[in-house]
Amino acid sequence: MSYQPLLLSFDEAAVLAEELEKNSLLGRGLRRDMAKVKAYMDSIGIEVPTKQGEAGGYEHNRHKQNYIIMDIAARLFLITKNDMYRDYIVTILTKYAHVYPELEDNTSRDSNPPGKLFHQTLNENMWMLYASCAYSCVYHTLTDDERTLITENLFKPMIHMFVVTYGKDFDIVHNHGLWAVAAVGICGYAIGDQESVDKALYGLKLDRTSGGFLAQLDNLFSPDGYYMEGPYYHRFSLRPIFLFAETIERRQPELKIYEYNNSVIKTTSYAVMATAFPDGSLPALNDSSKTISINDEGVIIATSVCFQRYEQNDTLISMANHQQDVWIHTSGAALSTAVSTAKKIKPFSWGSIFLSDGPKGEKGGVSILRHRDSEEDDTMVLLWFGQHGSDHQYHSALDHGHYDGLHMSVFNRGHEVLQDYGFGRWVNVEPKFGGRYIPENKTYCKQTVAHNTVVVDQKTQNKFNTALAETKFGQKHFFEVEDTKLQGVSAIIEDYYDGVTMQRSILVADIEEFEKPLVIDVYRILSDEEHEYDLPFHFKGQIIRTDFDYSIPAKLSPLGADNGYQHLWKTGEGKVEGSALVSWLHDSSYYSLVSTAPKGGEVIFARIGANDPDFNLRAEPAFILRQSGSNHVFASVLETHGYFNESIEASDGARGLVSEIEVLAENADGTVIEIKTVTGSVYRFGISNRSTGEQSNEHTIPASHEVFSWKGAFSEL
Repeated sequence: MSYQPLLLSFDEAAVLAEELEKNSLLGRGLRRDMAKVKAYMDSIGIEVPTKQGEAGGYEHNRHKQNYIIMDIAARLFLITKNDMYRDYIVTILTKYAHVYPELEDNTSRDSNPPGKLFHQTLNENMWMLYASCAYSCVYHTLTDDERTLITENLFKPMIHMFVVTYGKDFDIVHNHGLWAVAAVGICGYAIGDQESVDKALYGLKLDRTSGGFLAQLDNLFSPDGYYMEGPYYHRFSLRPIFLFAETIERRQPELKIYEYNNSVIKTTSYAVMATAFPDGSLPALNDSSKTISINDEGVIIATSVCFQRYEQNDTLISMANHQQDVWIHTSGAALSTAVSTAKKIKPFSWGSIFLSDGPKGEKGGVSILRHRDSEEDDTMVLLWFGQHGSDHQYHSALDHGHYDGLHMSVFNRGHEVLQDYGFGRWVNVEPKFGGRYIPENKTYCKQTVAHNTVVVDQKTQNKFNTALAETKFGQKHFFEVEDTKLQGVSAIIEDYYDGVTMQRSILVADIEEFEKPLVIDVYRILSDEEHEYDLPFHFKGQIIRTDFDYSIPAKLSPLGADNGYQHLWKTGEGKVEGSALVSWLHDSSYYSLVSTAPKGGEVIFARIGANDPDFNLRAEPAFILRQSGSNHVFASVLETHGYFNESIEASDGARGLVSEIEVLAENADGTVIEIKTVTGSVYRFGISNRSTGEQSNEHTIPASHEVFSWKGAFSEL
């Protein structure tokens, strides 16, 4: 038989059948899928809605579940040879083919044009992609009349919609564009339409540059594989990339798609995986859900295929062990076997990394410092300074950027300690603004004050102007991770506020006296004019203590009138001078952040939720360090300490060791800080402020009548 299914040959399916009774990741996955399909068939059966419904409503979800179940059932048919799965797919595809030509277009409330099944063609792309894969699995069982009906009434009209009716969107370099080309290409292979395949591969002009899959792979990612919209939309792009790539490899192996552009498919997959927090969740850079993790279907597929197509390394095995899942595919079988036969699997870690941003890696990036202790607990610190995650030149849908240059996130003891809010959206929850991005996504979530970075004069970076922000990006100052006891990263942004330069340097210092590594944050601000500087820290948990007095207002009021401040209730404030401590409890751990306040300032306690009449925002706490001046340095140290267990009424180490932090010296050469503890210990750290090319020189900084010397970008003195 010359025709083979797109992603799984008949011989491969027979091999996978041997896993059905095994207690392996693949075996459990197969049995899970069998139960899922049976439950759907028993409860829903064949249902093809022909009326329009709410975006994200019943009809939307029924069409979505139909393509998901078709895809799963198709592979189960090949593996089990049970005609029940085949009959379901043929019946439902035939029913869609009968009604599709007569369906009216939906009404789109989004920038994405509507389809006949969904309110966005994006969802229609996804439906056709998976339906085409299912069709290829039952193709050999169909009569000529059935093939003609499904091809002429269903798939060809859908292709026409994508490449003709909405052809202007087909070649956009964007995650929506990836789904469009993958859907058309996979459908073209399934129905033997090479002309459509070529358009999907090379663009409507067939020039390989203005559009198509190859152009997407050339232009979407930085040399390190990072995607400008951030991990949330990046992981969404992995599914079409791998499903199309695997189909191309099987139908046109001469293209060597997995080797294309220096194996960009591998590079960009690793870039997503390497940003993950130790619990598997992905950082909320730009518009991002806080719940998306490496358990996402696209990342699971990528983990399996990378293991088979690129390299069988221990980190991918650790990833699969964390996911407790593999793709139901020969690549998943290989990874499942590796997990089953591994002697010991440690928690996954991609180590400390820097990922450049921009098509040539020239637009800043994201730095991640990781430290694993003897208990295999990971501390991770992320510093963001890449390009704005939007580009209005491509498409209006490419508007997910946040104004958060030099944002910092911290993770340890199993959760995010200093966090990013993520996006403002109730996905597919129709009563909440149609399941779309809520208005507060712009008025709060994208604003600078919603992130852990400095706000100048209560304004948002780059004047909350997307076109202006797209011209700005940070620069890596240094990234030093060779010494696991003392790692550091530093980055600079300029003119995100007129006339203001900012440099943020973060050290992760593993010092014997402390339970966990200290996270040392030195935020340097240069300006010729006086400003008010706010440095917010968004945390989870309950305030335990401070070392300063504060007052609580009798009546809540917003912190400001705009730029996100209108959504923050002021819940308390206190004057500080010299050094300020705020300590809180989250889960079973205590955290203390000690910060400098050399000229006097304020600590403002806040909670999200003001001016939110529809209760769209999560009521989460934050505190803000407020200082005024021209040049200024915020120096802070975050200490993780102690243990709390309410169920057994146990609390230990509720007070941290750090008592004070001070900036001893600061100039164009460097910044020197001093950390004192309640035990009498004194720790001094020097950070280079010199340009990158000068950091190998020896620096001398006069401070407190002493001279400190060090070489390199930073040092413990």
